[in-house]
Order: sequence, then structure tokens, then C-alpha cells
Amino acid sequence: MEHRIEDIQYCEKLFDAFYDIGSTAEGGVTRLGYTEEEDRMHEVFAALGEELGCTVKTDEAENTYVMNSRTENGYYLIGSHLDSVIEGGRYDGAAGIIAGLMAVRWAAEEGLSIPIRVGAFRCEESSNFGCCTIGSGLITNEIYKQNIGGLMSKNGDRLEDIFKKRGYNLRPDKIRGVQKYLEVHIEQGKILEETGTSVGIVQTIAGPRRFKVYLRGMAEHSGATPMYMRSDALCAAAELILEIERIGKKEALYQSVATVGVVTNRPNALNVIPGEVELGIDIRGIEAASLDRMEREIRETAGRICGKRGIEYLEEKISEIPPIDMSANVQNGLEEAARRAGISSRRMMSGAGHDAMSFASLCETGMVFIPCLKGLSHNRKEFTSISQICDGARVVYEYLREEGAKC
Repeated sequence: MEHRIEDIQYCEKLFDAFYDIGSTAEGGVTRLGYTEEEDRMHEVFAALGEELGCTVKTDEAENTYVMNSRTENGYYLIGSHLDSVIEGGRYDGAAGIIAGLMAVRWAAEEGLSIPIRVGAFRCEESSNFGCCTIGSGLITNEIYKQNIGGLMSKNGDRLEDIFKKRGYNLRPDKIRGVQKYLEVHIEQGKILEETGTSVGIVQTIAGPRRFKVYLRGMAEHSGATPMYMRSDALCAAAELILEIERIGKKEALYQSVATVGVVTNRPNALNVIPGEVELGIDIRGIEAASLDRMEREIRETAGRICGKRGIEYLEEKISEIPPIDMSANVQNGLEEAARRAGISSRRMMSGAGHDAMSFASLCETGMVFIPCLKGLSHNRKEFTSISQICDGARVVYEYLREEGAKC
């Protein structure tokens, strides 16, 4: 779709306003949840909202809202996040906030009276506390965000202490009055780019299950201990990692994936046989049966490998969220909005988690994906074009305009 010059320029202005915050020497950004960098992102967001003549407010979990109406009932919430992973890109999350501000601006230009709020939710990424969608999960009273005060940040600070110091509430009042929740996000995959499709209409968000696995062998001198007398925890971990890859590939037919993203080796010395290894395992999928099979087979495989090698094995499940379906009505409406705008679309699943997951049980919820170059995300080379952000924003706005016509 061809966009007006003024829309491209405004989108660039919004992107540039966030650009330098949390910049790293390697070229990416680090804007971890509930840190000064994320605070600065929210301050800029609030200022941009005030420039539009909107009201700005924060809630008890420190989420920020830009509102074109003070109505407390029946408003449309366009949301995403402004934090990042460590050494991440500049588009994950921020693109959705930019799209929301553009929709508010278009509504003002055209005199559309529909009540819109753009919500920037805190700590969507799990990079700082090992737990995702904290801000949105707290204010929707999501069951998976109960009793999380003991979570520790990368700097060793408890979430409960951070909230107490800032004057926020780990048990906030549940958000009310949301008629529908919409979110624009980069795809974080290659499907849209490789199929030449402008936007994706999300059908289901994959449910993640996350585990910590502890393997304990014996740390001994690497030169004095014969090969046949060793209990090498890292060798057991290496074998298990490859088996987890095999299990994930087997379940790929059901659009499931399995990843070992964390390996901690102790004592991690060149001349010492590894005595303890901790693995962080992430499995995701849209079918609970597939997830159950993967979980069961990983557990059985770990037991077999450790038994064979004389390694102690301990497993801890740290989180489990089921697959979340988006509203069929909203999917249909977004698809029709894309058609009216002349923007190509396709329906698809989301392998990544999003704040939309928190709202799906509260109200009708929908997501729009835009392409990202080579599917890269959580990477400093993450990229989507200004025009593609405008595409996503336009689809959401066209949907809102149709909703306004029904009122």
C-alpha cells in the first residue's frame, strides 16, 4: 500500500524518538523490564501522547496509557511493550506502540469519535526476571502471574522489592472497560517475507512450557581421571540437548518447537571435569497433546541418559501457559479491514508469546503481524520498514473505523 508522505514522516519521527534509548556498543539495545531504560521509553511514549492532545495515565503495575477519551467503559485498547531482550532490536514491541499512536492520530484527523487507548505494558520480555508479560499479566489478574514477587532480576533485585521501592502493587485492581484488545507486532519469523504477504492475522498464540533441568555428576581433575571413571555432567547435557532437538523435530508436524536456550556449566574450568550443569528448556506449540508428548519424552530421555552415565537428575517446571486462540470475530474483521485498505494478508499462528495472551480471556482480542527482515528478532539486526509499520497501523485503524460505523 502507498502511504502518505506525512504518515511516513510521522512514523519515522516516532521511531527516532525511541532510537537511542538503551543503545549498546554492539549496535543493539538493552531495555530490560522495570529498569531505567524501560522507564525512559515510557517517558518518551507519554510525551508523544501529550503531543497528540491525549490524556496520559499509569496503573498500579506501572503500565502507561495514552487515551483520546476519558471514558472508562467500551474503549478499544491497542497494546504492546517497550522493553527488549539483552542486546535486542529496536522494533520488537515498539513497532506496535508506534502503530497505536498512528491510529490515534488518524482518528483525530478524521474526527472518528471511537474511544482508543494505546497501552505500553511493562516487562513483556522474560530477559530480566525469567517471566514474560508481567505488566499485562498483573493488570488482567492472569493466574500465571500470581505470587511472582520472589522473582530475581539480572542485578539480583527481587521484583517485590522493586515494586515496593517504586510504590507499585503486585496485586493491582483488574483492568476494566476494555471492549476489544488489538496488537501490532513484528512477526519474528520468515513466513510473511517469504510469501510476499504484507500482514498476518494471528489465529493462535503458541503456549510455552519452560523448565530448568539440573544435572549433577562429579567435578574431578581432567588429567588424573580416566575416561571410563568419569561422571561428566556436561557430556550428559550435550546428549540431552541433541535429543531435545530430535524430539522437537518430530513434533514439528504439529507446529511445535523445542529449544535449550540456557546452559550453565560448573565449575566451568578448563582442567576440571564438569560437575554440575543447569539447562533452560523452552517448548512451545498450539496443540496441548503435542506439548504433553514432548514434555513426557524429554523427561523419559533425561532419565535414561542420566541413569546410563551415573548422573543425578532434577527437573523444575518454572512456567506453563496453554495455547491462546484469538477472537474469530476480530480475525474476520481484521482480514476485511486489510482487504478494504488494499493490503495483502494471511492467517497464521504465533510461535512467540505476546501481551495479547493476557487479554484473550478478558475481551475479544486480535493481533496483526508485519514482516521482519529474514525473520530476525531478539537480535540487533532486527528490522522492519517504516512502510510496513504503517501497513499494520492502517489495518488496525481500518478495523476501528468500521467498528465506529457500527456505533
